[in-house]
Amino acid sequence: MAAASKRSRSAGIPLVLISIVFFLWFTHLVSGNKTYIVYMNPDYKPSVHPTYAHWYSSHLASLSIDPSRHLIYSYSDALHAFAAASLLPRHLRILRRSPAVLHLHPDPLIRLHTTRTPFFLGLSPSSPSSPFRSADAASGSVIIGVLDTGVWPESPSFDDASLPPIPSRWRGHCEAGVDFSPSLCNRKLVGARAFSRGLLAGSGAPGKPPQEYDSPRDRDGHGTHTTSTAAGAPAANASLLGYASGTARGMCTSCRIAAYKVCWASGCFGSDILAGIDRAISDGVDVLSLSLGGGTAPFFRDTIAVGAFAAAERGIFVACSAGNSGPGWGSITNSAPWIATVGAGTIDRDFPAYVTLDSGDRFAGVSLYSGEGMEETLVPLFYDNRNNASRICLSGTLDPANIKGRVVLCDRGVSARVEKGAVIRDSGGVGMILANTAANGEELVADSHLLPAVAVGKIAGDKIRKYIISHQKPKAVLRFGGTVVGVRPSPVVAAFSSRGPNPVTPEILKPDMIGPGVNILAGWSGSVGPTGMPKDARRTQFNIMSGTSMSCPHISGLAALLKAGHQDWSPAAIKSALMTTAYSRDNTGNHVRDAAGGLAATSLAYGAGHVDPQKALEPGLVYDITTDDYIAFLCSLNYTLPHIQAIAKRSNFSCSRRLKSPGDLNYPSFSVIFSGKTKVVRYGRELTNVGAAGLVYEVSVGGPATVGVSVKPSRLFFKQVGQKLKYSVTFVSMRGASAKPPPPPPRTGTTAFGWLTWSNKQHKVRSPIAYTWRM
Repeated sequence: MAAASKRSRSAGIPLVLISIVFFLWFTHLVSGNKTYIVYMNPDYKPSVHPTYAHWYSSHLASLSIDPSRHLIYSYSDALHAFAAASLLPRHLRILRRSPAVLHLHPDPLIRLHTTRTPFFLGLSPSSPSSPFRSADAASGSVIIGVLDTGVWPESPSFDDASLPPIPSRWRGHCEAGVDFSPSLCNRKLVGARAFSRGLLAGSGAPGKPPQEYDSPRDRDGHGTHTTSTAAGAPAANASLLGYASGTARGMCTSCRIAAYKVCWASGCFGSDILAGIDRAISDGVDVLSLSLGGGTAPFFRDTIAVGAFAAAERGIFVACSAGNSGPGWGSITNSAPWIATVGAGTIDRDFPAYVTLDSGDRFAGVSLYSGEGMEETLVPLFYDNRNNASRICLSGTLDPANIKGRVVLCDRGVSARVEKGAVIRDSGGVGMILANTAANGEELVADSHLLPAVAVGKIAGDKIRKYIISHQKPKAVLRFGGTVVGVRPSPVVAAFSSRGPNPVTPEILKPDMIGPGVNILAGWSGSVGPTGMPKDARRTQFNIMSGTSMSCPHISGLAALLKAGHQDWSPAAIKSALMTTAYSRDNTGNHVRDAAGGLAATSLAYGAGHVDPQKALEPGLVYDITTDDYIAFLCSLNYTLPHIQAIAKRSNFSCSRRLKSPGDLNYPSFSVIFSGKTKVVRYGRELTNVGAAGLVYEVSVGGPATVGVSVKPSRLFFKQVGQKLKYSVTFVSMRGASAKPPPPPPRTGTTAFGWLTWSNKQHKVRSPIAYTWRM
C-alpha cells in the first residue's frame, strides 16, 4: 500500500528527524522488505491442529518454508492469516499455488496522520443538566485501545486517582521493555504493548529499532497526544509553554486506555498494525482509535479495513483519521463503511501574531513562539524571490551574509515549517515570516518555533512579498498575542483534511464527519521537544498539534461515552448517532466554510458535518448495520469469493445475498452517482427507533433543482422502542432543468449536494446527499 497521507501537522516535520545511519537503515528497509501477509481459508484447517497458529506453522513446514525463520505473526481474532518475512520468489509461487491460501500481499508501510475542545463540544463538567453526566459516570467500564507510537505513562493525563478498580473482564496487561516497567500502568492506563516484528523484518536485520524505545514507551509524542485526547484525565495548569493554559482533559475522562505501539520512526507496518488489532480484540477493548492510514486499495488489500471489520463484528467501534492530503480531490483514506472516517475542523481558539511593516501596514497570523520577543524595533526584511530553494528556506540555501540580523520571509512547502526557522536561526537570522502559497491558501497552523516567527495566509503573504521586492530597505517587527478564545467563525474545515469522493467505493460518502483537529492541546512525550526536532532542547508535558490525527481520538472518546450511555448500541448505531446529529452551521449561523478557498464547505469535505455530542446521545433514530449487511455490501463490489472470505473469515462462504448497489447499504448518508444513461437511482434504508415510543417522523428533502427526489413513505410512525421501519428514496437526474449546475471539480464530473431529514418536535435525523454526474 502506497503511503498517501502526510504526517500529523504538529510542526510539519517527519515523525522524528533521524541520523544518517538511520536513513541508510530505512533505505534498506524499503528496498529489502519481503514480508507478506498471507490470508488462509479456514475450510482447509485440519481438526488435528488445536489453534490457527499451529496450523499456520505446520502448513509452512509442509511447503518447505521454515516457520521458525519466516513466521513472524499468527493472527486469529482479527483475521485468519499470518505474516511471513524474508520470503523469496519461489516461496511466493508455492504459497499462491496452495489451495489453503486465499490471497497474499506485501506488508504495507502506513503513515501517521498527524484544553478547549471539551468546552467547544459542550462537554463542560460544570453543567449539571448535561446528559453526558450519567454517561461519563458509567464510562469507567469502557476501554479505548489506541494504535499509535506508544505512550508516555508519566504524563499527568494518565492519573488514576478518581477511578475505581479495573473491570474484571479486561484481559490485557502492560509489557515490560526498555525504560518501561509494567508498574507504570494503573487504573487509567490499563494496557501497553509494542509490536515491531514487521518493522524488524522489513529492516533486514535483527535487533531493536534504531533510535527507538524497544517498548511501549513513546519517543515521538504522537501516541501520547492522541491517547490523552481520547480519554485523558483532567490535568490542571496545562499549557504549551504558556499557550492554551487551563485544564486539559480527554473526551471520556473516566474511560480506561490501552496503548498498542505499532508505529515507529519509519512509519507503521501493516503486519504490526494487524497484530495490534488482533491483540486488542483479544484483550477486550470497546473502542479502537487509529490516527494513521495509507493509500487507497481494495478492502481485501487494506490491512486496516480487514482488521477493523473483525473488530466491528465483535462490537468494537473503530475510528480512523481521514488523512492530511487535503484539499486534494478524492484524497480520503480509511474509507471502509465499517470505519468511522474523521476529518478535521478548527475550534474557537487561536494564537494570534502580527507582522507590522515600517509602512504601518499590519498583517495578522498565528504563532506559538514562546521565547523573547522582538520588542518594538523594526529590523530589515529579506526574501529571495529569484531562487526557488532559498525562497522556501531549504537547509544550506541561505547565505548568512544576506540574512544576518534580518527577518526572513519563507514560502511554505517542501520542508518542515519549524525546520525553516531553524535554518534561519542557524544562519544568523532573527525572525521568520512563514507565508502560504496557493497550495495552502488561508489555512494557518500555529507552531512552537525556535525563533520569533509568524505564519500568514496567502493574501497577506503576497502583499508582504510585494512590499519587500518593491522597497530598497524593507523593515518589519513581529509581535505575539498569546491565546484568544471565542474566535468566529468556527468551526472551519481544515484545508489539510482529506476529501472525498470515496476512491474505493464512490457510492459510500466519506468522510463521515469532522471533529476538532487544529491546534489541539494534549499530553506529550518527555523524550522530545514540542517541535520534535533534535535541536529542540525544550521539554513540556503538553503540546499543541494539528491534523486528522487529532480529530480522530476526539470521535473515539465521544463514541466511548455513547457506548457507556447505550451499552446495547452497535458500532454502526453509534456512528449513525454521531452523523445524523452533526451540524453544518458555524457559530455565526452561516454555513461551515472551507479553509481551502474560504467558500462554503460541502459534504465531500465534512461528511455529515461537525460532531455534536450533546445531540448524539439522544438521536431519536439510527441507521443500524449488521455484519451480514456488510458482507452483502462486499458481494456487491464484484470481489472474488476468496477476497471476501479473507475479510469476513467465513467458512463455506458464498454470496447468497448481495446488495443491488453498494449504495444500498443502510448507511446514514447518501452518495448518488449518475453516469451514462443512468438517470434514476433508487436506494433503500431502514431506521431503528432508539427514542420514545409513539413518535411520528416526517421527511423533508433539500438540494439542487437538477435532481428530483421522492421518498416513500413520507411519514413513519414508530409504535415501539427498537422498532424498525423501512423507506425507499428515488433520485432522478433532471439535467435539462433551468437551474444551472455547479462547475465540475477536477478529474470528475459535476457535483451537487443536498440533504434528507426525518424530524418531529423532539429530533432531527439528518443525512447528507452528494450527487455526482460522471462525464
